[in-house]
Amino acid sequence: MDFSSHDYFMGEALKEARKAFVNGEVPVGAVVVCQNKIIARAHNQTEQLTDATAHAEMLAVTAAANGLGSKYLDDCTLYVTLEPCVMCAGALQWVQLQKLVYGADDTQRGFSLVSTPLLHPKTEIIKGIKKDPSKELIEAFFRRIRE
Repeated sequence: MDFSSHDYFMGEALKEARKAFVNGEVPVGAVVVCQNKIIARAHNQTEQLTDATAHAEMLAVTAAANGLGSKYLDDCTLYVTLEPCVMCAGALQWVQLQKLVYGADDTQRGFSLVSTPLLHPKTEIIKGIKKDPSKELIEAFFRRIRE
């Protein structure tokens, strides 16, 4: 196993998403990687924390910034299982994220639905890594809610 690959780190984000699923949260997970090392992990906790802003990306970014002692993550990659929403994309712009890697597209609330660029101009975007398991987890969650 290559512990520096996109598949590996997205697999770690999926582990976080599964924690959210078990806790009754929308199953989105995120990890922040700096110099091939995970420096922060998080999953959605909006229900648990009674906080609409407690998205996986927001929690991971805060933990990473605290760990680095910097408000900028310009040498970091965020791996997240679902395309970030507009709020999270705005936060990623402010932290000047170097690279965003996400799994499934969010066709209802994803930042790419907005025509104005929301990420920092230097942020590289890679999408579709472990797209199917990310999407399947989200679909299973909403199927469970409807039943």
